[in-house]
Order: sequence, then C-alpha cells, then structure tokens
Amino acid sequence: MTLRILRMSWEARLAVFARYPLSIIALPVGALLVCGVLLVADPFVDGSILPPCPFHALTHLYCPGCGTTRALHALMHGHLGLALGMNPLAVMAVPLIPAILLRPHFPGQKWLARLADARLWLPAVLAFTVFRNLPWIPFAWLAPG
Repeated sequence: MTLRILRMSWEARLAVFARYPLSIIALPVGALLVCGVLLVADPFVDGSILPPCPFHALTHLYCPGCGTTRALHALMHGHLGLALGMNPLAVMAVPLIPAILLRPHFPGQKWLARLADARLWLPAVLAFTVFRNLPWIPFAWLAPG
C-alpha cells in the first residue's frame, strides 16, 4: 500500500503538517499523559484516583465506555485477555482512534475517510451498548469485569 504523502516532497509534507500543528503535538502528548496515569493509577482497587463511570453509577447500566479505563490499564500492563474482558470495543478502537485523528494529515486516503464515517461506528456502538446490558450468555460476557 502506498501513501500519497510518502511520494510528496519534504516541502509538501511540511506544508500538510503545518496546517494542523496543534494536533501533531496534542495527540502524542495526550497519549503519553494518559499512558503515564494508567501506569501509575490502578482502577481495579477501591479508592483509586480514577473515577468510576458516572452513567453506570446513576443508571446501573453499562455505557459503551464502561470498563475502558480498566481495559486500557490492563493493556498498558500487557494483559490483553483482561483488557478484552473489560471492554472489547475499546481494545479494538485503540489502534483505530489515532488513525482517524491523523486522517487530515494523509489527504486522499479514502480508506481512512471510510473508517472515520459515523455511519459505520454508530450502529456498532449502539448494538454493543444494548448487547452488553443483556443478562444472558453470551451477551453477559460483554459486561465489564
């Protein structure tokens, strides 16, 4: 697979990245901060500095993000199985979110535009939310913990 930006001159590449200087800095800095907090703080213990899901606390239902903090913490410590048990959707989204956020830096990549299309993700997230709140096996396996 060839990327159009790789065939561009250095000047053209710099011009593309110059249009979005904040995102070039904010994405890696934000990711490093999140990784640092998740390495130090343990969301599995009571009294953690990481807050519980407010939606779950109010409704006792699991939102699509419930278990994401614990899943990312488990990923940071190399526990893929545990991470998938906490929130499989979040684990699958980990490599996709940076690709979607960096999409403006790779103009002409149609697959990235399709990947960022909400018409693809919205039905999947809604179905995941409904299924993880059903009490029957195999749907109960989607609930965190």
